Amino acid sequence: MTGGLSSNVKAGAVMLLGVGAFAFMDAGMKVLSSAYPPLQIAALRCLASLPLVVVWLGVRGEFRKVLRVRFGMQALRAAISIVTLTAFIYGVRRLPLSEAYAIFFVAPLLITVFAALILGERIEWQRWAAVAIGLAGVLIVLRPTGAGVATPAGLAVVICAVGYALTAIMARILGRTDSTESMVFWVLALMGAGATLLALPQWRPIQPQHWIAIAIIGVSGCVGQWAITEAFRFGEASFLAPFEYSALVWGLAIDWTLWQTLPGARALAGAAVIVASGIYLIRRERNTRTAVTPDAICE
Repeated sequence: MTGGLSSNVKAGAVMLLGVGAFAFMDAGMKVLSSAYPPLQIAALRCLASLPLVVVWLGVRGEFRKVLRVRFGMQALRAAISIVTLTAFIYGVRRLPLSEAYAIFFVAPLLITVFAALILGERIEWQRWAAVAIGLAGVLIVLRPTGAGVATPAGLAVVICAVGYALTAIMARILGRTDSTESMVFWVLALMGAGATLLALPQWRPIQPQHWIAIAIIGVSGCVGQWAITEAFRFGEASFLAPFEYSALVWGLAIDWTLWQTLPGARALAGAAVIVASGIYLIRRERNTRTAVTPDAICE
């Protein structure tokens, strides 16, 4: 019991580090979003992190695992990830990070929906109710106009959340046959190649002052990926999942420090509804499952 608690506490600390690292990566992409097209930033994010991932694989001697993959599904996952990342960059160009995160928090709820539709998992009515309440929270954050049309930036983040949920389900399927190392490598390599090709017609020269932001994106992206992978290796998924919501705190801190902006009360209220729904789902999952399988946490 004590050993399990100790592992969870250590994993939780590492999870906080990972979520914070990804918040800094997102801030770097927001900085670049005013100077470059979203597809180019998506390409730079992947290309900046890929060399560090290659070094990580070399140090661990894991290159052999990278070759044994289901390449077709890896490619499909990368294609969806390009759309996901591009939509997120478009969204944060016009929204504060914290507000974008508040909308994105619907992703865990969508994973529940897709798990039922794609994986055939049985979902009780209580969990469907939590999903519905969470979606209502998204509508609160989006602040639809009288005509019922939300902002393009908010809808872009919703598209990002849908894409993320789909790739998470694909990661669960791939995790049955492919290693974590191969999934990290191929999603970056294929996203980098695909986004670069799509961005070439509108590619803009990199301005010297932006190389620091690109370096921060590359390093923080790798640190975040490593930290979250390590956290789920040693901690229980149901214990760690709520730590994802610490991104809102990171987003608020970064928004205020760099841009002196904060979301409005309506956005925070919607975020509270979404987070409460997500935590309910997580707690119910923990109570109904006696054990967490590796396939369920390989994302």
